Amino acid sequence: MFPPVERPALSDPAFVPPLPTPPPLPAHTEWQPLPRRAATLAGVAGGITGAILIGGALGALWIVFDMPMRWMGAATMPLPGALIGAFFGYRRQRRTWWRLDAQGLGVRRDLMWQLETRVPLSRVQHLDLRRGPIERTAQLATLVVHTAGSRFSAVSLSGLDQADAERLRDTLGHQLDQDDDAL
Repeated sequence: MFPPVERPALSDPAFVPPLPTPPPLPAHTEWQPLPRRAATLAGVAGGITGAILIGGALGALWIVFDMPMRWMGAATMPLPGALIGAFFGYRRQRRTWWRLDAQGLGVRRDLMWQLETRVPLSRVQHLDLRRGPIERTAQLATLVVHTAGSRFSAVSLSGLDQADAERLRDTLGHQLDQDDDAL
């Protein structure tokens, strides 16, 4: 009937097993928030930065303007700076969403002004997944999508859940491979 099909042996160096295909994307996906633990880390980082920058500036002003109890007052200024920095760091992460659909990746940030960035699949050049030691401990990752254009053309989305970041990278990479095969 049919001639036997020759299949390469698993020990053959030319044999490359097929990659599993990620599930197809739904026609319309909702905006996904970043995990709360990412906001907590951003709040801690913002608190440290605020204590140094804002607290240092307020403490210096306290000393320069010769306020009463100037050294004691200057020593307490990092506390309001830390609170302000922690508030803005936490709120910035809680007000960031992402969405992946058939056209590409969308990132929405909404602190005071709403900023929505759209990366069409046709503009994606390559993808990076970064995980620092603190992110690895919290099981978070940063997805960097490099786009066509200058060397500074990249969209970075930090604070993603590690599984979501890997799924986004694999899905976008698979869609890029399909686009390359179609050409």
